Amino acid sequence: MKRSTGSSSPPPPPTDLPRTSRRAFGFTAALALLAAGCVLPGTHEAVLDERDRLAAESKRLGERVTLLEASNESFSGERVELIGQVEDLREAREKLEGEREALETQVAELAARRQQLETDLATRDAQVEEEQVEVGRLRETYDALVVDLQAEVAAGRIEIERLREGIRVKLAQEVLFPKGSAIVSAEGRDVLRRVAGRLEGGAHRVEVQGHTDDLVIRGRLARRYPTNWELGGARAAAVVRILESGGVSGDRMRAVSYGSHEPVAPNRDAAGRARNRRIEIRLIPLEGEPAGEQAGRTAGP
Repeated sequence: MKRSTGSSSPPPPPTDLPRTSRRAFGFTAALALLAAGCVLPGTHEAVLDERDRLAAESKRLGERVTLLEASNESFSGERVELIGQVEDLREAREKLEGEREALETQVAELAARRQQLETDLATRDAQVEEEQVEVGRLRETYDALVVDLQAEVAAGRIEIERLREGIRVKLAQEVLFPKGSAIVSAEGRDVLRRVAGRLEGGAHRVEVQGHTDDLVIRGRLARRYPTNWELGGARAAAVVRILESGGVSGDRMRAVSYGSHEPVAPNRDAAGRARNRRIEIRLIPLEGEPAGEQAGRTAGP
C-alpha cells in the first residue's frame, strides 16, 4: 500500500446536521480519505518495473561511460604515440633530404669529373696520335742516318741507337776533332752536315753532349781549357754551330758538357779512354729529358 501525496485532512462536517447524520458523514469522509491514500496493485508493479528499468539503464550508461573513458585514455595514448611517430617520420624525412642533397652534389661532382676525364682522354688520344706520327718520323730519321753514315757506322767510328724516346748518335772524337782540339775537322764537318740534313725537319730537341776521358789537361791546352769541363763544352758548342749552319733551328738545340763524368768504358788504358772521348747527339722530346734506356736497334760495331 502507498499513501497518496495529497492532503489527508477531511472537510469539517456541517454543524447544522443532526447527530446521526454527522456520524454518517464522518464515516463516508473517512472511507474517501482511505481510498485516496491507497495505490492499485497494477500501478505499483508498473512503478517497480520502471524503477528497475531505470536502474538497469543507469547501470548500462555507467558501464558505457566507463568504457568511453577507457577508450578515451587509449585514444590519448595512441595520439601521443602517433605524434611521436610523426616526429620520427619528420626527422627521417629531413635526414633523407640531406642525403639526397649530398647525393646530388656527388652526382654533379662525378659528372664534372667524367667531363674532365673525357677531355683528358681526348687530349691524350691526340697526344698519342701525335707521338705515333713522331715515332714514324724518328724511325725514318734513324733509317736515313744509318744509310747516310753507313761507312762510319761500319768502321765503328759512329754508333746510332733508337731509344724509347728519340735517337742517340755517338761520334768518336777522332771523327770530329784532332787530338786536344775543339776545332771540327773537315771530315767532321762533312759528317755533321749529313746529320743536320736529317735533323732539320724534326720536332725533337737536339742535345749535343761533350764527353772526355779523365786525363788532366796540361801545357798550352790547359791555358784555353783548364779542365775537361771546358774542353767538353767547347766541343759540344762547335758541333751545335755546324748543325745550325746546316739548317737545324737553334731554338731546338742545346750544348752540354759532361766532362769525364759519364764514361762508357774504364779509363785504365788508351782504348777505353778513346771510347770515352766522344760527342753524343740526342734527339729527345721537347718536353722530356734525355732517354737513357735503349728500346730499339743499334747501328754500330
